[in-house]
Amino acid sequence: MVDLSRSTRSDARKILPVRVTGIVFWGLVVIGLLVVLVMLDGREAQIHQRQEAVADRFMSDLYAHLARHGPMGTEPLSALVSQLARGSGGEIQSVLLKAQGLKVSYGSNDPDAETYTRPLWLGNGGGKPLTYAAAVLQMPSIEGQLTAARKQLLVGMGGLFLVFGLVLQRVLNWILTAPFQQMVESAQAFSAGDENVRFDEQRHDEFGYLGRFINQALDYSMEQKNALHEAIERVRCSECALQQEKEKAEVTLHSIGDAVITTDQLGRVEYMNPVAEELLGWTLMDIRGRLLGKFMRLLDEESGRPLVNPVDQCLASGERVTEESHKMLIRGDGRQVAIADCAAPIRDPSAQLRGVVLVFHDVAQARKLARQLSFQASHDPLTGLFNRREFEAQLKRLLDNARSQRSHHALCYIDLDQFKVVNDVCGHVAGDELLRQLAALLQSMVREADILARLGGDEFGVLLTHCSIEQAVRVAENIRAAVRDFRFLYQDRSFEIGASIGIVAISGDSRSTAELLSAADIACYAAKDGGRNRVHLYEPSDAEMAERRGEMNWVSVIRDTLDQGRFYLLYQPIVPLNGVGAGEPSHYELLLRMRDPMGNEVLPMAFLPAAERYNLIADIDTWVVETAMHLLDDSARVPKNGIFLINLSARSLCMPQFVDHLASRLEASSLAPERICFEVTETSAISNLRSLGGVVKRLRGMGCRFALDDFGSGLSAFGYLKNLEIDYIKIDGGVVRDMVADDMDAAMVRAINEIAHVIGVQTIAEFVETPQIFARLSQMGVDFGQGHSIAVPRPIEELIPGSGQPPRLALISTRD
Repeated sequence: MVDLSRSTRSDARKILPVRVTGIVFWGLVVIGLLVVLVMLDGREAQIHQRQEAVADRFMSDLYAHLARHGPMGTEPLSALVSQLARGSGGEIQSVLLKAQGLKVSYGSNDPDAETYTRPLWLGNGGGKPLTYAAAVLQMPSIEGQLTAARKQLLVGMGGLFLVFGLVLQRVLNWILTAPFQQMVESAQAFSAGDENVRFDEQRHDEFGYLGRFINQALDYSMEQKNALHEAIERVRCSECALQQEKEKAEVTLHSIGDAVITTDQLGRVEYMNPVAEELLGWTLMDIRGRLLGKFMRLLDEESGRPLVNPVDQCLASGERVTEESHKMLIRGDGRQVAIADCAAPIRDPSAQLRGVVLVFHDVAQARKLARQLSFQASHDPLTGLFNRREFEAQLKRLLDNARSQRSHHALCYIDLDQFKVVNDVCGHVAGDELLRQLAALLQSMVREADILARLGGDEFGVLLTHCSIEQAVRVAENIRAAVRDFRFLYQDRSFEIGASIGIVAISGDSRSTAELLSAADIACYAAKDGGRNRVHLYEPSDAEMAERRGEMNWVSVIRDTLDQGRFYLLYQPIVPLNGVGAGEPSHYELLLRMRDPMGNEVLPMAFLPAAERYNLIADIDTWVVETAMHLLDDSARVPKNGIFLINLSARSLCMPQFVDHLASRLEASSLAPERICFEVTETSAISNLRSLGGVVKRLRGMGCRFALDDFGSGLSAFGYLKNLEIDYIKIDGGVVRDMVADDMDAAMVRAINEIAHVIGVQTIAEFVETPQIFARLSQMGVDFGQGHSIAVPRPIEELIPGSGQPPRLALISTRD
């Protein structure tokens, strides 16, 4: 704003009224002079006409008196002239009548006066002719009158103008000067910085309108000023925020692991972060403003052909460029780096292309990892052979080839014999080393075109391409012989193993890969059942094959039974054979049964082998645990005393997920763990001895008990007793049943009982079918007895009244 000084504002207040009054005054003077000139312009003629009229009236009055009084002498005539002259109102200054012998005068002669001459005819009486006389009249000078009138007008006009000017000054001061001065003062105050000052809006004239207009303009100006200040503040804040974002973006771009390069619309480098400098092998100072394509050379990783720079592609298309091909970047020092890149256009607000941003990163490690993952996805990590997934994919390929080309191939399913002995005696490290050595041996026995895979555990598969079944049998026999002759040495120990091999032909008539694998599996198990270390060719008509197919049929039956809730539990009491309470139940074994769709009872020996072989046993054991714990949680109905025996498979107990679930179920149960005993068969315990030992120790640590079922049926039972922490040994019923008539069986029962007592384990005799067996067992000191002579299996409702079978429960599958 312009700041006016105090003296300037004071002078303005003094000069403005004077200027306004002076302008008005001199304007009036000019107007008055013009008026005077106009008025004086006709005044001379008016005076002259008036004087002419006075002269004419004088002569008329003179003639009238003469006519009325007749001829007069000098004296009367002189008096008459004087009278008429004085009656003119001072217009006639002098009169002179001249005739023959006659002279009458009035007033004095004035050389400056206006002279008017009139003829005069005087009668002489007596009928004499008229005498001519001249009447000379003098009147005031027209010039003098004009001068006097001019002076009078000027004085009058001057006075009038003075009064009018004063009045006008006051009026102008009220209607013009004062509001104008107020507006000037308001403007001066606003200019001095007083933004709240406003012009007078109360007047109902132009100044009021102008004040309202100016006030609105000032209000709008202040709003614009405030808005401008706010906009400036926002701009300042935006600049600060933009600067912060710029610094943050620069820090981010410097910190991220990806390389970032920006170019202009011609592909010249504008920015490059440190990662880009590192990968490219050039610094930003080296290549700023230069074409990126000259410094960023790309090759196809597989073919080695040069690739178009993605920045040039993006500039040409105006679209984002992302390629999945494997690229190699040639650094400034010549080294190659595997990268993945993406280029995107940079556009201004008008959508014009202004440049390109290129983002790329080193994917050498990722591609190496991808190759490793790809290898691991299709290969067994222990042996380096194909895994089951890849084996099945290759099998499908060969099946499709057999159907389309009518070619013949063969599938060999190899299961190692005595592998568990190595695992149990020397541990898993030795077992893994054995598998690696056997993988190398098997690889040397097949052609390069053949496919060898580890299918799981100690099982291998071989796909013999373009091979007749006869050739396949010879190859399988060679493999079997090589495995038989192989000696595995570990820590001064030597192990012999064998291989049971099942063979199935792959032809255009084969229906599916699943059927081929099933047939090979059946043939392999047939080889094992035939004495192990054998080769068996799958033949659908074989009785052995029919038996295997029967076992496979149990798979769907077991699944349907689980889904439809057709498993149920019975119980059978176990009683002490000696001492206090002899004959009274002290233990209760929970027995599993299946109900077929017709409602008939199916014993476990019919379906459990198939469940074990086809990995369904863990599902069954999960159902048993859930159902038993559900029943035993009802503390109001469960017998107050007694121990409950629950049968489980050793294979399930070797599964960590199943054991964790079992432990959590025990912790949540209201029944004390000391009242629960888990039964495991002797043969399954021996097969899983090393894995089972830790599980037994864990569950016994919670308070549970363990029983070794069917003891005496295995060939090496005594040697393994010391490696298991158990509470009971259940003597196999096959030995107990004939002990009264067979001394050998009686000796075996006695030996088992004595050895058990030596190691602090109680014994339970199964199949106590007669009172004689009961008495003989009691005499030998066997602790407990179980069998039909004591009690037959009964519905669980009789043991836990009102319980019934629990509703169908959700299973936690622990199958691998």
